[in-house]
This record gives sequence, structure tokens and C-alpha cells, in this order.
Amino acid sequence: MEKKKVLLVDDSVTIAKQLQKIIDDSGIFEVVGHAKNGIEGIKFYTSLKPDIVCMDLIMPEMDGLQTVRTLMSINKEAKIVVISSVGGVGDKVMEAIKFGAKNVISKPFESETIISILKSL
Repeated sequence: MEKKKVLLVDDSVTIAKQLQKIIDDSGIFEVVGHAKNGIEGIKFYTSLKPDIVCMDLIMPEMDGLQTVRTLMSINKEAKIVVISSVGGVGDKVMEAIKFGAKNVISKPFESETIISILKSL
């Protein structure tokens, strides 16, 4: 069975490494790239064509909301999961869902939660 490709878009290298380990260890998914902001995320999305995008909301240069909006305009079927510390960004999370994000993973995250959300897409 072919693994589903996941793109990480998060300015935190620490968070990206934690996510990558959980995702790669699943045996079902594999991380194909890590973008540190929305601009990189869009470039990686068009070149790597991932099945799923895990997106932070608070990033430099282009935040997660703008990036979700842009990716959805490129591909209406894009599967985007927002990764966020929900404290203080609740409104942004709701906006991301409105723009087309499929789900939200809250930091700190549990590996089982991440895998079950990714499987549900």
C-alpha cells in the first residue's frame, strides 16, 4: 500500500520534527516536505502534490489563514488540517475551517489523535 504524502507548514522546527516522527512512524503516512511559512508552503504544495497539509496558523511572511485560502483556490479538494495552540486563536481556527480546512489538531498533541484525524480525511 502506498503511503499518503503529508506536507508540514510550520515555522517551528521543533513542532515539525515531533509531527514528522509521529507521521512517519505511523507506517501509513510519510512527510514529504517541511515549509517554514505560507509562501514556502504554497511552493511545496504545487511541486510535491501532497495528499494532506498540516498547517500552523501563526507564521511569519504569510500566516496559515492566507495560506489555507490560497491553497483552496489552487485546489478545492485540498485536505488541510490546522495545527494550533487553540488558546487565543479560536477565531482564526473557525475562520480556517470556514475557508476549507478539514480539521484542527491542538497543541500539545497526542500521536493517536494526529493519526486518527489524518486517517479520517
